[in-house]
Amino acid sequence: MLPTDAADLRARVDKALAAFLAAQRDRLTTIDPALAEVSAALEDFVLGGGKRLRPAFAYWGFRGAGGADSDQVVSAVAALELVQASALIHDDLMDRSDTRRGEPSVHRRFERLHTSAGWRGGAAAFGDSAAVLLGDLSLVWSDELLQTSGAGVAEITRARPIFDEMRTEVTVGQYLDVLTQATADTSVERAGKVARFKSAKYTVERPLLFGAALAGASDDLFAAYSAFGLPLGEAFQFRDDVLGVFGDPAQTGKPAGDDLREGKRTYLVAAAFAGLDEPGRAELDAGLGDQGLDDDGVRRLRDLIRASGALAATEERIGQLMADALAALDAAEIDDEARTVLRRLADAATRRTV
Repeated sequence: MLPTDAADLRARVDKALAAFLAAQRDRLTTIDPALAEVSAALEDFVLGGGKRLRPAFAYWGFRGAGGADSDQVVSAVAALELVQASALIHDDLMDRSDTRRGEPSVHRRFERLHTSAGWRGGAAAFGDSAAVLLGDLSLVWSDELLQTSGAGVAEITRARPIFDEMRTEVTVGQYLDVLTQATADTSVERAGKVARFKSAKYTVERPLLFGAALAGASDDLFAAYSAFGLPLGEAFQFRDDVLGVFGDPAQTGKPAGDDLREGKRTYLVAAAFAGLDEPGRAELDAGLGDQGLDDDGVRRLRDLIRASGALAATEERIGQLMADALAALDAAEIDDEARTVLRRLADAATRRTV
């Protein structure tokens, strides 16, 4: 059983999302039948996959703080999946990614819709516009799902500042990621900051604190969750960086070497620049961001990164961050069931292949 399935959580989150999105479908098609495609695209995207890690960290953060299980709390933490949908739709657009989880990305889906219908204007521009709007709509709906979850007013009031901070952090983290590519900043310090704000805090720390706030946790537990969640979130992102370069497309659902073609200046890449000689850095710099990079080019850049020692150093860093996170979890004053599931979630987040 996957750790996200403990307490039947993943199925319950999916049920809450499906009910919410079905109601929104009726709402949209009442406005105009043409919006059925918008509704279908978001239902397919949100319900078509995903590990549900963020709701799981939030739920077990809530349970660890002494919160009692309820469908209302499950609906509240399910709102995090709509934030995630928004981030992924926009991320795919900015990265010009063709696929997500083995299916066409949202901008490509609407580009194909335009082409197949024979509409006027540019199909690519239509797809891009649709993706911006659907990503925005997902973010709006995340607020609505939280507010209508059935959780108490006091609980939502406590959790809202963390929810808002999380959405701000992931948005500015995305901007820093784009900026780092544009400026070709290869410093480990910049790569670490991007990882922290684009993914680390948003994936683990903030969801834990969101759950803790719903439960009315103590300041000490908030500090313990941060000490656990931040290093674990960084390890999660560094694992994602490794998969973006060395992952198997059959498992990741994305073409091999996509992060290299997109010019991602990740911690892995920054460590490679630090470890290579001048000719090696020049070759890596020339290949990064080359949209026409073929399989041989991907293999060459992979070899450079591996030879620089960056892959080994990143794996070592993941291991150290994981050790720090688990030490903080062991010291946290939470019940044993929550501790056990959070430990399993930590392992799943850092040892995954997709």
